[in-house]
Amino acid sequence: MTAPPARGIDRVAVQRRTLRVLVMGQLVGAAALASAVTVGAFVVQDMLGQETPWSGLSTAGTTIGTAFMSQVLARVMRRRGRRPGLQLGYGLALIGGLIAAVGVEHRLLAVFLVGLFLYGNGQAANLISRYAATDLAEPGDRGRAMSRVVFASTFGAVLGPILIGPAEAAGEHWFGLAKYTGPWLFSSLFFGASLINVALRLRPDPLVLAGGTNAPGERTTRAGVRTSLRLIRASAEARLALLAMLITQAVMVAVMAMTSVHLKLHGHEGASQIVVSTHIAGMFALSPFVGRYTDRRGPLTAILTGSIVLVVANALAALSGDVVALFFPSLWLLGMGWTFGLIGGSNLLIATVPLDRRVAVQGSADLLMSLFGGAAGFASGFVRRAIGFHLLATAALIAAGLLVVAAYTTRRSLEATAETVAVSGPPAGPVLLHPDPRVG
Repeated sequence: MTAPPARGIDRVAVQRRTLRVLVMGQLVGAAALASAVTVGAFVVQDMLGQETPWSGLSTAGTTIGTAFMSQVLARVMRRRGRRPGLQLGYGLALIGGLIAAVGVEHRLLAVFLVGLFLYGNGQAANLISRYAATDLAEPGDRGRAMSRVVFASTFGAVLGPILIGPAEAAGEHWFGLAKYTGPWLFSSLFFGASLINVALRLRPDPLVLAGGTNAPGERTTRAGVRTSLRLIRASAEARLALLAMLITQAVMVAVMAMTSVHLKLHGHEGASQIVVSTHIAGMFALSPFVGRYTDRRGPLTAILTGSIVLVVANALAALSGDVVALFFPSLWLLGMGWTFGLIGGSNLLIATVPLDRRVAVQGSADLLMSLFGGAAGFASGFVRRAIGFHLLATAALIAAGLLVVAAYTTRRSLEATAETVAVSGPPAGPVLLHPDPRVG
């Protein structure tokens, strides 16, 4: 059971307002994440030594926090709506940033990691915002609605790394703090702004209006990861959607996390910030095009396209060596392939899950996606240390290639089903080669 949608409210006007609010929160939140995560590996190196294989700890800590809290925030949203869940996510991220700053300042790795875990709430909230953008969208417009929120991250995510230098200088010269403390303090302020934006402006709540929450007084049905996975396993499209989200996240995080470390070890620390900004621009800048492409060509085609882009990106990374110029197209394409996988996979997942289970499945998918990203980020430091950055990129290339095969195979299977249906009758469930506005 879900709460009945509210009557007498202009859903189109509310959707426009919802997108404006989510865009603003995403912009500020992305700036916070990009500025702090960029220096996370440097903090670990500063504490444990430049050659430490544990440099992926920072990325892993944030993404594991994201994974755990994706499920928690989803449960809050099932009961109460999007706004309370996003408020909780941004609020805990603010606290996490302050704790991380204390850990950096006093060189306490355990405290820093606790801060990173809570800081991951900001990423969880930003990820869930893409689903909130689709709560009131028509099925044929979901890709564009989601892409607007993802696109908003462009400005904050590109600006964030650029502000690292000024944040470090302000912390050192104005407050006498350690070099890497300033970025975490600034990031906390950014998340505070996202919290205020959502708390004051996300009204009415889009999920409540769409009828996706529990009815007042109704007991929340337990819908954990196992239940969600059973729903996903029942559909070939849903299985591909989840696989696309997992592989694109793992590939992107592993290569991105070690790019800054690789460049720093070859004497290009200054260039690493610009390379990361280029990568983040690739993740978000073309998302409106990706959203339109997904709505027009279908999420299956978007996933296939993204996996091919990831193969090219990792091939360039594997061949780059210490040539900085090659990292710019490589990291740009890495981000662009991730966007295709995220938007295509998320839209395919939404289209194959019933409304009353959608929020739970979204939270479980984000949990698994973040766990895969966290594991990839954690392992990437050891892989780079053991066999080199070029072989790490080669492994990512192979994973992306497997996704190409899975997407192509699923597409061919559905095309065959569609041909059979044309002869023998309608299918038992949706065949999502192309979006159908009538399927809600």
